[in-house]
Amino acid sequence: MTLAIPGFDHLRLPGADKVELAAAVGGQGSPLVLLHGFPQTHLMWRHVAERLADEHTVICPDLRGYGASDKPAATGPEVYSKRTMAADIVALAAALGHERFALVGHDRGALVAFRAGLDHPETLTHLGILDVVPTLDMWNVLHGIPAAVGYHLFLMAQPPGLPETMITNSADTFFGSFLDAWSSNPSAIPEPVRSAYLQASTAAVPSIVADYRASASIDVTHDQADQDAGSQLAMPVTVVQQDWGARLGYDAASIWRAWAPDLDHRLTGAGHYMAEEAPDEITEAIRDLLLR
Repeated sequence: MTLAIPGFDHLRLPGADKVELAAAVGGQGSPLVLLHGFPQTHLMWRHVAERLADEHTVICPDLRGYGASDKPAATGPEVYSKRTMAADIVALAAALGHERFALVGHDRGALVAFRAGLDHPETLTHLGILDVVPTLDMWNVLHGIPAAVGYHLFLMAQPPGLPETMITNSADTFFGSFLDAWSSNPSAIPEPVRSAYLQASTAAVPSIVADYRASASIDVTHDQADQDAGSQLAMPVTVVQQDWGARLGYDAASIWRAWAPDLDHRLTGAGHYMAEEAPDEITEAIRDLLLR
């Protein structure tokens, strides 16, 4: 099994603040950027990217702090804020000659995509979100025993030192537990890909923790400021997610509609790793989004 997206070039491209991002780039047509989630790399898009490459120039970066991208030291919360990570993606696309592009993100990448939509509305033509709610809303809906599914959010929100030590001492077990618990079809992440995810995540513990820590601090501040200002996503938005609202007692579609007036909200029977478990479904959702 190849651990690359067939037919794609693998490049290093400039992000923000002199950070370089690794990216797989392939296909032809209007630009589409796909952002991965946790604890993954751009490889999570391997099936979807191939399906879309006949219609679009598909760009699959590793987020800063993940995969083969640079992992700057977290000298302050802004280094891994979603605002900074969104600026990375805008800079990367511009380096490829794309001043406007469609953006789809999963999990952590979806939070980056959400922030890009608010901060760079003139740049994004369409926005796709897989299996999250915005950071501010996430903290508001996590309560009671069902919220134990998000224990890692609270662990990595702790001050520097303890989370990094605990995770480093059991990195494969920690990261592997999410690949097991959040998948409804483990065979969708075959062993070579799983090993690649675990190896990449184990090498990136400090930056992954910093990413999550930012979501318990500066990212909330940014979301709250936009909510207070009445900011909304100006572009067509498609959200595909599991029915977390039914499990945790909230209306996910209503949460997203408050941010995205032009919303297509879809529920899926696939697990969290839906781009790997149900690539045809996710490809169709992205194609439908790009036709709006």
